[in-house]
Amino acid sequence: MKLQHNPDQRRYELEAEGSVAVLEYEEAEGVRVFTHTFVPEALRGKSLAGKLTRFALDDTRAAGKQVRPQCSYTQTFLRRHPEYADMQAEGEVAPACGLRF
Repeated sequence: MKLQHNPDQRRYELEAEGSVAVLEYEEAEGVRVFTHTFVPEALRGKSLAGKLTRFALDDTRAAGKQVRPQCSYTQTFLRRHPEYADMQAEGEVAPACGLRF
């Protein structure tokens, strides 16, 4: 399994078993807006979306940025993991993305 930040594509990637899961984001004024999470069918049911999200949040924190969870998966993850509550940017959260697992 390989986790990486791909800033040119504005996404985080998790490569495993020949497939790639992604967490996409937009960036504005020190805030990363997590817009979409996708896990290919071959990788589903292995807790990889959680590993990818944790990696993205840790990287975002290390960059000194906050996060605005637009994606429903990220919204749920943040509710379940209060250790990341300090990272949530003020302001409205846009409607949730069409999450595909």
